[in-house]
Amino acid sequence: MTSTGSDTSATTPTAPGAPPTRPPDPGPIVPAGGIAGLISLVRLVGARLRGGELGSLPVVLGLIVIWTVFQTQNSHFLTANNLTNLALQLAATGTIAVGVFLVLLLGEIDLSVGWVSGLAASVMAVLSVRHGWNPVLAIVAALVLGLVIGAVQGGIFAIVGVPSFVVTLAGFIAWQGVQLKVLGSDGSINLPDGTITKLTSTFFTDATGWGLAAVAIASYVGAQLAEVRARRAAGLRPRPLLEVAGRSAVVAAAGFVAVGVMNADRGVPLVLVIFLALVIIVDLVTRRTAYGRHVFALGGNIEATRRAGVNVAFIRISVFALASGLAAAGGVLAASRLTGVTQSTGGSDTLLNAIAAAVIGGTSLFGGRGRAWSALLGILVIQSISNGMDLLGLDQSIKFIITGSVLLASVTLDALARRGRRSSGRG
Repeated sequence: MTSTGSDTSATTPTAPGAPPTRPPDPGPIVPAGGIAGLISLVRLVGARLRGGELGSLPVVLGLIVIWTVFQTQNSHFLTANNLTNLALQLAATGTIAVGVFLVLLLGEIDLSVGWVSGLAASVMAVLSVRHGWNPVLAIVAALVLGLVIGAVQGGIFAIVGVPSFVVTLAGFIAWQGVQLKVLGSDGSINLPDGTITKLTSTFFTDATGWGLAAVAIASYVGAQLAEVRARRAAGLRPRPLLEVAGRSAVVAAAGFVAVGVMNADRGVPLVLVIFLALVIIVDLVTRRTAYGRHVFALGGNIEATRRAGVNVAFIRISVFALASGLAAAGGVLAASRLTGVTQSTGGSDTLLNAIAAAVIGGTSLFGGRGRAWSALLGILVIQSISNGMDLLGLDQSIKFIITGSVLLASVTLDALARRGRRSSGRG
């Protein structure tokens, strides 16, 4: 179940000095309303699906199936209490998955993010508990450490030329050792109640939750309409207004239902707002800025991007730095939720779940295609499986088998969709 980046695709910049090209013919504009508009929209969606542009449809359908199965097996699965717990569980690994998404856009991989998250959390705990640092400064130090680690690894890859797989595999081993050294003989540190633990134990009031949902939905609708106007101004065919209305309705329904469910329990958790804010920021950066277009271009065609005058080394280094910085943020959130760090923090299945979340959510392993929202959708799938299995009391081995099967299905669907795009002339 994977989406293959129907909303954003790799682009190749125009080389310096090249003659300006005319914008493509926008073609017929799909009517905005009426039966004719609806028929045209259905045909357009059908053409996209036949061309391998699957969007988020497979993930959404997969989630419906997963939630239906677990709810029929255990009526507690879709209760307000359990869904709020699910939101708390997915934020830390989901934040790491956002960083993995950025690396995958380049067509590369980062195997060190799990232990980078653990090391950053350990440094934060040592500075805050053992050395008496202000918790906020300790968190900042952990984030800076993540950025530095990513920049170093990215520099070795981009400048020296060592493959990213090898560089980050070395980091996977080395940062685990550094974490053991930082924690010392005690091997664990408990975090007292305070600023750090409040990141995952703070819940907003009902009114604040509704207000946040309203602002988020209004911003989404405004962004969709702004994109329509921008594409028309550029002579490009915009999305049909019926499609924009449909997307907005789905997002609004999902947002208000989610807030309603969480308000029925403890309220909207702060950690979920932090996670969603990071997803939105990364999505805006990758889709609305020149830097983001360069990242997509680099993942689509390295040589063409280099000839267009893009600083390839800088893009690569910065992406790896951001990925490790987000991994550090995920480590902070994980430590906050567990109220402490141990020698296994950042280990176990943290790395595999982060990579699987990005891929299952729709980021292509081939580079150049995906959305930051894939991290949210993917981690929602993985945590739903994990949470449901825990409720059913199933063995851990079954959880790994099912998660691995879902990942394989996602990559297979991505490959088939990629073949469909090639056959339809869409790359």
